[in-house]
Amino acid sequence: MAAWLRAHRPEVQWWCPQLPPSPREAMGLVLGGIRDWPAESSAVLGSSLGGFYATAVAQATGWPGVVMNPAVDPARDLAAHIGEQTAFHDPAERFYFRAEFVDELRLLHAGPLAHPGRLLAVVAQGDELLDWREMAARYAGASVRVIPGSDHALSDFDAHLPLILDFLQLTQGPPCD
Repeated sequence: MAAWLRAHRPEVQWWCPQLPPSPREAMGLVLGGIRDWPAESSAVLGSSLGGFYATAVAQATGWPGVVMNPAVDPARDLAAHIGEQTAFHDPAERFYFRAEFVDELRLLHAGPLAHPGRLLAVVAQGDELLDWREMAARYAGASVRVIPGSDHALSDFDAHLPLILDFLQLTQGPPCD
């Protein structure tokens, strides 16, 4: 996504911070970082746990959002993973997931979707970590694209990029003066 934006829409501000393991700190970082962003031209995008966070940000701001294989109930799913963990995207990266992070996740759950029409959920049936049916049900009322096959990392992301760009209205160029 970042590479496409750099090549095709360099005027779009892209921010993808490395989030800390604490959900409270992660949301504080994100909400603090976007505090002054213009609501009429901003959007949020996230995958897996980032999809859970993106949903919370979209609910808090009213922004459109795209979630890809989003975690639906990470407090439930991650409660069994207290202790030292490796990062999904980089097995050499290690972090400690503390028990209190489960409670922080519970507090961040966005509840029923206030504006489901502002969300696109890209859900892979082949996700090896999360149940695609639960993801699709959580985003009922949103634009949901269920992908046959694929995987948790959406290794075929480029095939879904046109859908995402279209949803975020990024396929047209910047306005002309």
